[in-house]
Amino acid sequence: MSRSNRERTEQTRQALMDAARRLFVEKGYAETATPDIVTEAGVTRGALYHHFEDKKALFRAVIEREAAGVANEIEQRGTRQTAPREALLEGAAAYFDAMEVEGRTRLLLLEAPAVIGLSATAKIDAENAEATLRAGLEALLPQAGASALLGPLTAMLSAAFDRAAIAIEAGGSREDYERAIAALVDGLADQLRR
Repeated sequence: MSRSNRERTEQTRQALMDAARRLFVEKGYAETATPDIVTEAGVTRGALYHHFEDKKALFRAVIEREAAGVANEIEQRGTRQTAPREALLEGAAAYFDAMEVEGRTRLLLLEAPAVIGLSATAKIDAENAEATLRAGLEALLPQAGASALLGPLTAMLSAAFDRAAIAIEAGGSREDYERAIAALVDGLADQLRR
């Protein structure tokens, strides 16, 4: 495939993902029809099925791209801090910033578990933002006793971040949730040092 063909192929794929994202945010997965997606993207139905097996595969690609965007923002911001606690809290702020992108909370935290399932959603999260959180917790809690709890602690704190993002989008005070996350991190560190 020539460079221009590869570029056109990638442009078509991105146009489909961009159009699908807009419609999934606006209407929800269930109410978004594939003809609407191809019309919005300005491509043929054949192009959709050339790039994606079906609407669900396209949705999953959109979710993977969104999750990677969140993880990228966290990783970029989290690397500014050297102390583990500050890096975790900066990562929390970056997560909340990333989740402010319109529609992202709905897509990642509400639609994805319903459409592709909890297991697939958890796998995508584990490969993205949750992986960064796990590394941050590992740095914060280097003691031997904490390593056995690292998986469950990561999952529970990740759930707290997700719930906070939903609450913030619904009008909750971001400052309050950031302070609550700091209290959780500090309490966890204190408890495991004993």
